[in-house]
Amino acid sequence: MMTKLLILGGTTEASLLARAVAGQGVGAVFSYAGRVDAPKAQPITTRVGGFGGVDGFANYIRQHNITHVVDATHPFAAQMSWNAFLASESVGVPLVALTRPAWVAQKGDDWEHVADIDGAVTALNGSARRVLLALGKQNVPAFSAQPQHHYVLRLVDEPKVAPDLPHHTVVVSRGPFDLAGDQALMRKHRVDLVVCKNSGGVGAEAKLVAARELRVPVVMINRPKVPPRREMATIKAVLDWAAI
Repeated sequence: MMTKLLILGGTTEASLLARAVAGQGVGAVFSYAGRVDAPKAQPITTRVGGFGGVDGFANYIRQHNITHVVDATHPFAAQMSWNAFLASESVGVPLVALTRPAWVAQKGDDWEHVADIDGAVTALNGSARRVLLALGKQNVPAFSAQPQHHYVLRLVDEPKVAPDLPHHTVVVSRGPFDLAGDQALMRKHRVDLVVCKNSGGVGAEAKLVAARELRVPVVMINRPKVPPRREMATIKAVLDWAAI
């Protein structure tokens, strides 16, 4: 059977893999979760949306003759990672995760680690601050429980419905971001606290360097539990694994 990859994407690494696969002329499908209005165009066949749980995912693999699954989703897309792992196991198709190392605090960083979004909301107890939320639109509503703060929301798309936050500013911007831009953003909006997920990688790391240099503390949300899948850190390793 000819190799046909299903790449679960949305990350920079997933796009790089798609480009490499296209260059080799290998059959592949790139799957987006559908959380942004205009996802980045890919050089291979693209689909958008969920699969319908584990059973729906397994059916998709069978119906489209998928031979290999590459989970290159965001490190916090835990539900999709579990669905992909269980579905791949159920149909006997190999799966690998293309992952990036988590960020580690450096000298000069002031991080408070929390387990999840609820922990981040709790960490904001206290007097009003100017908080940069670099989390994605789906996590913003939880912070309505701490309405005393002014939130700077960096989002990929303009929200269709105004966030339920009494004090906020929306900044529409798509990464990767750079140090100069993130320093300018924090200075312009007088940010005195950053809340973010430990996504890892270089595309969104600039905010952490900016926070370090500006001495702005960070509430860092730890990564969720993911399935016990095989993980690789480079495009070449994935291509070798799939014998491309």
